Amino acid sequence: MRGAASGYDGADGPGRTREDDVAPQGRGSNLKNPDMYEELRKDGASKEKAARISNAAARDGKSAVGRRGGESGSYDDWTVADLRKRAKELGLRGYSGKKKAELIDQLRNH
Repeated sequence: MRGAASGYDGADGPGRTREDDVAPQGRGSNLKNPDMYEELRKDGASKEKAARISNAAARDGKSAVGRRGGESGSYDDWTVADLRKRAKELGLRGYSGKKKAELIDQLRNH
């Protein structure tokens, strides 16, 4: 069950399931630091970004990742054309008819 129908209203609202907030486990899971992954997901990072950061921190140490990490520009400052280009780079689908806010949500929660 999803969203309000399941009684779950996660940090990102209806439509997300409990499984969306839990680190992937089992076969195929390559997470080296599941606790950090879960914290990053709670803070709003995409699954891909959370996995990338948590694995890098496990491999190189948190301070090394923090030193080389930077701030990406806010999607709010991007043009719709740039947002669509980024969605295409990530292999997302269904972005062509979306409004700016919908594109931003799709990019943040893919």
